[in-house]
Amino acid sequence: MSKAVLALEDGVWFEGESFGADGEVFGEVVFNTGLTGYQEILTDPSYKGQMVAMTYPHIGNYGINHADVESSRPWVEGFIVKELSPIVSNYRSEMTLEQYLKKHNILGIQGIDTRKLVKHLRTVGAKKAVISTRELDPKKLVKKAKKSPSIVGVDLVKEVMNPKVYDFTEVMPAEFAWGDSQKKRYDVVAIDSGIKWNILRKLNQHGFNVKVVPASATASEILKYKPHGVFLSNGPGDPSAVKYLVKTVKDLIGKVPMFGICLGHQMIGQALGGKTFKLKFGHHGNNHPVMDLKTRKIEITSQNHNFVVDINTLPKGEVEITHINLNDKTLEGLEHKKYPLFSVQYHPENSPGPHDSDYLFSRFYEMVEKNA
Repeated sequence: MSKAVLALEDGVWFEGESFGADGEVFGEVVFNTGLTGYQEILTDPSYKGQMVAMTYPHIGNYGINHADVESSRPWVEGFIVKELSPIVSNYRSEMTLEQYLKKHNILGIQGIDTRKLVKHLRTVGAKKAVISTRELDPKKLVKKAKKSPSIVGVDLVKEVMNPKVYDFTEVMPAEFAWGDSQKKRYDVVAIDSGIKWNILRKLNQHGFNVKVVPASATASEILKYKPHGVFLSNGPGDPSAVKYLVKTVKDLIGKVPMFGICLGHQMIGQALGGKTFKLKFGHHGNNHPVMDLKTRKIEITSQNHNFVVDINTLPKGEVEITHINLNDKTLEGLEHKKYPLFSVQYHPENSPGPHDSDYLFSRFYEMVEKNA
């Protein structure tokens, strides 16, 4: 392993060792609090434009297997860990984490004080940064980080969506399958803004025939498929920059039942008149407590987002707030009082993460069934 330096735009820097690819990469540094799930995190398209620091200190011990990845390749700009496991021990493993990152030209850095980094990010907020194995002068790297592009105001959805229309028929592995496989199936269109594969498997599992279209598809193009429902996926970057999808959602409201998660939730929020803003350091991990205001139950949820819909900008007469984040009281869910439409800010497909929120797919099925 060669030397590597991580430098933030505010002058803080760390020296460590590289793993995976060599070179120089830029992105916004965020931290993820998951104890496991690094495969799913790396391959989540929502992380486009960002470098992820894992708070759990020992990463890579169970290797990589292609059954658990969430898209065709990793999307993180860089990967930051305290210690890369020198040993891989899992019967499902197909390669090491380092081999996987090297294969996909992703630069990683290990051997830095990730506790210090995370504490700094919690204090000052997410920062632009650079990881380099080429230039090791921290002062020069800090200047480069300052000049690097921001994710604010940038449409990253176009960079991660699949431009093709296709039917998704893959089912859940038998050990993870449940529910009534004999119930009537309904046709849904899933709008791909950077969709995770397990979301599509969950829709399939819960009684839907899924057709996937790119986020650039218009409302008229979507309605030509005569769907019983529309699903809006997760995705990366600043939601206010994806204006074409906001227009599509506006044009679909009232014409077909809709369910959105993460970026899809933010698209729905904007279509209903709300505004979005950037969190200080975002929500990234699979242990975020959220309260369902209807049932008063608390869910432990999987999350990955830097932006949220501002509760105070939503029209109170039309929109009901359904879920709240218990850490910072930000908006986690809404539904329309008149039209069949609801959304949540978190990832109910539990990949990685707990199964607490699986009921949301059943709720979508019931909504579609009622309006079919």
